[in-house]
Amino acid sequence: MSFDNGGTLYCYRHPKRETHLRCNKCERPICSSCAVLTPTGYRCVECVRGQQKIFDTAKWWDYPIAFVVAFILSVIGSYFVSMIGFFTILLAPLAGMGIAEAVRFVVRRRRARNLPILVATAIFLGGILLLATNLIVNLLGSVQFGLASLLSLLWPVLYAILATSTAFYRLKGIRL
Repeated sequence: MSFDNGGTLYCYRHPKRETHLRCNKCERPICSSCAVLTPTGYRCVECVRGQQKIFDTAKWWDYPIAFVVAFILSVIGSYFVSMIGFFTILLAPLAGMGIAEAVRFVVRRRRARNLPILVATAIFLGGILLLATNLIVNLLGSVQFGLASLLSLLWPVLYAILATSTAFYRLKGIRL
């Protein structure tokens, strides 16, 4: 701890900054830019980082399982989106929530910092898989590739974006 002659505290990471804050766990002096507000008070970056490791409970096999489940469910959802058209706007977020809950169930609610990113990637790839195949079929098989064909490709893109973002924020939960 850094004390001046008058008892002034200086941040342990920024020795030239005066402060009146202390980490409520390790009691080190911290400036306002180093302080992290938690529900129990201010903590230093190292104490917060040490606490975050406790919340990372995923096993190594949760990552491939979550990816496969999210990808397969997203492909199925993308297939149905091609049939419903405009109602994709309403149903894609529901599909994203369903996929997120299915992944949570399969990985037994274990958490990891990178799991929401992995699941979002799988959902997006699964959502655009049928789009890519439809695009290739339309470009190669049809001479008349017009506005109607482009509009039919809009719904899978919209599905991929809405389902991905919904599932990501649903799985993100508490900020790790």
